[in-house]
Amino acid sequence: MPHDPYRAAGPGRRAFALGAAGLLTAACSGGGGRTSPAAPSPSGLPRTSVWRPDPSDVRPAVKERAVRLVEALGAWRPGGGGAAGARERVAALGLGPALVAQAGGLLPGAEEAALQVDIAQYGGILADAASVLVVCRQWTRGAGGPVAAGGTTVDVRLERAAPDWSVSALRPAAPGPAAASLPEDARKVLADPRIRLPVAAAADVRSGAVHAGVLRAMLRLAERYRMDVSVVRSGHPLDVFGTDRPSDHPRGRAFDVWRIDGAAVVDRATPRPLIERFIRDAAAAGSYNVGGPVLLEGGAAGQFFSDDTHHDHVHLGFTA
Repeated sequence: MPHDPYRAAGPGRRAFALGAAGLLTAACSGGGGRTSPAAPSPSGLPRTSVWRPDPSDVRPAVKERAVRLVEALGAWRPGGGGAAGARERVAALGLGPALVAQAGGLLPGAEEAALQVDIAQYGGILADAASVLVVCRQWTRGAGGPVAAGGTTVDVRLERAAPDWSVSALRPAAPGPAAASLPEDARKVLADPRIRLPVAAAADVRSGAVHAGVLRAMLRLAERYRMDVSVVRSGHPLDVFGTDRPSDHPRGRAFDVWRIDGAAVVDRATPRPLIERFIRDAAAAGSYNVGGPVLLEGGAAGQFFSDDTHHDHVHLGFTA
């Protein structure tokens, strides 16, 4: 099986043996966001890359603002850990240091840390407000201890301001504990190399709180496609952004896909027929509500939709 940077982190933090493969930069390039070399990482931690938005993104500066904050919170050199160091890094971005108190697991008690953002997708984008879901992996090490691998998804809330958008809140994912036992479909999803789950999404599946229809659809689509999932339950807004309608995600009835067969949904070079075929196959797999960057005809009433929020991923929603 090829190296999968999502699955390497597992459900939480654990000792991480670093070999040559572990020192490579993240495999997130060419579409869903672009990476460029960063300064050398602290000794012994993986080298990481600075995430950049795709030129095809809707308001790429909004995503970049959210990502820079998560990167500042989740990575530091020896001596820069703790809330005091985080407040300095956040203040250097021109953002309120009070955001540090909302960072959750991004600020473990560690001597040094490295962080890699794999994808930043919209949870919602309006004229004056936005939700950016920042999916990341993190490596930490205490003084003289082993490297531990983890990660999370952070719902970064932003508001329009001048000259830059301002961050109003951080809402890190809270997947919950792993279930004592899992249904067979959940075990199959976790083991399928064609379904790439980030840390929080894999923990969602391990929690046992993901609807059976979601799991079956993942497995069915994986027969035809390689899928990079961004969000399942945790780390997503509770309501459809800008409304008071509950989202299907927190109820375990939805998942988002940001890359199909290695091609990012947001990338203008990704063939439209590939995305259109995936959307139709998602509907055939049982999704009653499929959104993406293109609006398809046909289907049941309201089954297909498209808007700016879904310019960078395909959303699949399911009923109970």
